[in-house]
Amino acid sequence: MNLFSRHLPSVGSAVLLSFCMGLQSPAQAPSASKIETISVNTKAPTTPFPHFWEQTFGSGRAILSLRQDYREDLRTVKQATDFKSVRFHGIFMDDVGLYDPDRKPIKFAQMTNAEAAPEASDAGIYNFSYIDHIYDGLLANGVRPFVELSFMPKKMASDPNALHAFWYKQNVSPPKDYKLWDDMITAFAQHLVDRYGIDEVAQWDFEVWNEPNIDFWGGNPKQPTYFELYDHTARAIKKVNSRLRVGGPSTAQAAWVAAFLDHCKQNNIPVDFVSTHVYGNDTAKNVLGTDENIPRDRMVCRAVKMVHNEITASPYPKIPLIMSEYNASYANEPDVTDSIYMGPWLATTISQCDGLTQSMSYWSFSDVFEEQGVVRTPFYGGFGLLAEDDIPKPALNAFAMLHHLGDRRIKLDSDSALATRSADGSIAVALWNYAAPYGTGAAYTPPPATAAPSKTFILKLEGAASTAPIEIWRLDADHGNVLKTYDAMGRPAFPSRDQIAKLREAGKPSPPEASSLKNGSLTIAIPPQGLVLVKLGGKATD
Repeated sequence: MNLFSRHLPSVGSAVLLSFCMGLQSPAQAPSASKIETISVNTKAPTTPFPHFWEQTFGSGRAILSLRQDYREDLRTVKQATDFKSVRFHGIFMDDVGLYDPDRKPIKFAQMTNAEAAPEASDAGIYNFSYIDHIYDGLLANGVRPFVELSFMPKKMASDPNALHAFWYKQNVSPPKDYKLWDDMITAFAQHLVDRYGIDEVAQWDFEVWNEPNIDFWGGNPKQPTYFELYDHTARAIKKVNSRLRVGGPSTAQAAWVAAFLDHCKQNNIPVDFVSTHVYGNDTAKNVLGTDENIPRDRMVCRAVKMVHNEITASPYPKIPLIMSEYNASYANEPDVTDSIYMGPWLATTISQCDGLTQSMSYWSFSDVFEEQGVVRTPFYGGFGLLAEDDIPKPALNAFAMLHHLGDRRIKLDSDSALATRSADGSIAVALWNYAAPYGTGAAYTPPPATAAPSKTFILKLEGAASTAPIEIWRLDADHGNVLKTYDAMGRPAFPSRDQIAKLREAGKPSPPEASSLKNGSLTIAIPPQGLVLVKLGGKATD
């Protein structure tokens, strides 16, 4: 990840609003409101809508996956999203212990001549113990590794002092000898195939390095030296088994994709997928090379569309695109990643990116995370869906709500609604009221009452029974928002155990509300930064 670097309603509308379901409390409701009518033909043709936004999640570096709280958070997010794989940095870092050329061979004093030689029982310079614990732990929870091949073992580094600014000071230099790197990659991949079987490991993705276009790569010049690293790595992996999937360039700010694919084609280098990253607060100058002022809720998919078009025009027009990091912010902004803002931001990002990418990996699923050091307070703008001490954030509730969306999309003419149908005929409609973050980024700022207008949706479900039962999920300042309780506590830096229990309870998603349509429609008000999910059972559309 790249941290450094309205109009008033008419009298008639006012009467209507007084009967709307779930109007926000008067203390929070601004005086103005917008009204939008959404018509959904429940029998309309659909397009495929795979849940590309929840297939993979990022997380802190590899060794953290051995912690109990990491695995508890993993299980929580798995239950909410049924995600398939997790990506993290640093599987080759010294704290995992894979590579040590000075490691002494194990001597077996009781070994007889009839038994195997010691060398046959000893991995020598490679130690897979923690790697096995890491990957076994993921697989035991129904999650596969998305294998980021990084960083450089210090005893293999061309510059042992090329340490990144992150708290754990990973080495970012190229290897001092590519034969050492090739041998390690081969041994690593072969061990995985031997332990888990090729049918399993062939379903993993192997991504070469992390963000080599910025300060995570010390090669100079950056692009050609990274291409050299990629070439060696891809060939070593394919040497173990051609079914193993390898890709890159894993760049920040959606960079290098066209050049990378041209390089692979011209030099006959294996490549199975493209991966790159983008964040909502990346600048247009850095991502698109323009002077536009692109809003946070548009930047990610502008970048995704750019890369999608670059791939279409490349020698590999059908190659999968994996956005292996995305989020609304690459910085620690509590009013963004800790807040209800993430509900409408996520919904609008999903709506825009549909059809442009095979997978997007949200950075990250948990605040078990140490890039800036040991976590010092639960809500500091961390990237995770859960704060420290397994406390759910609004972002987790947003993912859980949007998981209810079906796998076929119904076309709508709206930038604030998304309608889907499932195989059982059920209809799910997401509605949201996007409003920009309220604070400055330095600390969470509760939304002022007049920050943005509420929005009323008149949702018409054509083809549904006139009074069909529905379920309604909400995420807003008063639903699924742990920060409301944390603020009431006075925002303690180190909550007591009793406070942690209360925060965990407050962070849970609000239970769905049972309701019904009236003449085939629903009128519902959504406050600023609110997200609603409406679900209609399949039998109600028969």
